[in-house]
Amino acid sequence: MADMNYDLIVIGGGPGGYVAAIRAAQLGLSTAVVERENLGGICLNWGCIPTKALLRSAEVLRNAKHAADYGLVIQNPSFDLDKVVQRSRKVAGQLNGGVKHLLKKNKVAVIEGEAKLLGKGQVAVTKGGAAVGTFGAKNIIIATGARARTLPGLEDDGNLVWTYRKAMTPNTTPKSLLVIGSGAIGIEFASFYNELGAKVTVVEVMDRILPVEDEEISAFARKQFEKQGMRIITNGKAGNLRKGADSVTVAVEANGKTEDITVDRVILAVGIAPNTENLGLENTKVQTDRGHIKTNANCQTDEPGVYAIGDVTGAPWLAHKASHEGVIAVEHIAGKHPHALDVRNIPGCTYSHPQIASVGLTEKKAKEAGYEVRVGRFPFIGNGKAIALGEADGMVKTVFDAKTGELLGAHMVGAEVTELIQGYTVAKTMETTEQELMQTVFPHPTLSEMMHESVLDAYGRAIHF
Repeated sequence: MADMNYDLIVIGGGPGGYVAAIRAAQLGLSTAVVERENLGGICLNWGCIPTKALLRSAEVLRNAKHAADYGLVIQNPSFDLDKVVQRSRKVAGQLNGGVKHLLKKNKVAVIEGEAKLLGKGQVAVTKGGAAVGTFGAKNIIIATGARARTLPGLEDDGNLVWTYRKAMTPNTTPKSLLVIGSGAIGIEFASFYNELGAKVTVVEVMDRILPVEDEEISAFARKQFEKQGMRIITNGKAGNLRKGADSVTVAVEANGKTEDITVDRVILAVGIAPNTENLGLENTKVQTDRGHIKTNANCQTDEPGVYAIGDVTGAPWLAHKASHEGVIAVEHIAGKHPHALDVRNIPGCTYSHPQIASVGLTEKKAKEAGYEVRVGRFPFIGNGKAIALGEADGMVKTVFDAKTGELLGAHMVGAEVTELIQGYTVAKTMETTEQELMQTVFPHPTLSEMMHESVLDAYGRAIHF
């Protein structure tokens, strides 16, 4: 490819990068995306999308196992692991092709290879060690994402010790599994393999699973997972890993005791590390903090004309945050005066069974911030649609500022809450008060009615509980 100049070069074609590129093209900027692996990034190819395909297979299997509860007869439901994995990869492939089509449709150039900043407005691209070209850009967006973090002595070997990639493409179903880390990634894999019949143990270094969630929701979710047969160890530290021919023994220290746990496989889900190596940041004024690129409200770095978005800039490490930041950065480049991103209005979702979703402050965080709070709760067992679905285990919780009626946070656990949470996200973004939420008409029969009831409960007005 001949060297060219662009208004914008985006380094990384994940959910932040490709969205930024498309928005830039819409605004009339000549744009190129440099991608070293797969368009769509980790999210589309090895994260958000294919894991949901796996979890959907687990959900269908679970429903088949409980067919008798619905008056249906399905004899001995089972699964074909290869076909489950193939479906997941097919879904990822289809969407990867969709991103290619969208970039082509919007006349965004795609440059395959690894990018390195050479200095002001210059990007060198290589592929397989060979030079692809040096490209000029008035503006650059770094959207290189992140990768799975490992721990000393607990490195991924692709055989007995897995990170997310191998966990999504296993060639056999482990009979026993140790998941280290209980954030969204760890819990989703634990839920998937538990449904396939593996004996699953989850080890979390913090005092509870899903530590970023509201404490009440975390506790409820833990009880549900344990009812399903998972073993959960909190305040636990894993180490001294010893590999056998087809098994792994891990020393787990918890509550002053050390226990050797032997399993077929180990999944590491202990966070992520930003992809900032070999980017040529030393040739710029870009600053980092523990590897993450520092930016302002418009996603600008300390280097004029260089922006950064998504996981490479730090928490929350969410695809939808990256996409939104991509739009903010591009609109700032185009002089559109974009709104600042309020992280309190970014929802988070865990697609286990039951699902967990939240937005805003937890009850504890709200109190620590000095708010006097009013808290509402409503259980799934009080909702007609939930009972009809056979999904009566769950809860909706809302946190309000007692003085102003501002919705500070919403926290949910149960069926389809990852779809429901956006209602509260819209309400927070629009700075809706409790009165407006109480006056909103919710359709019946739906799960969304619980969102209404939780608001009513915060003010002593719940009807169905």
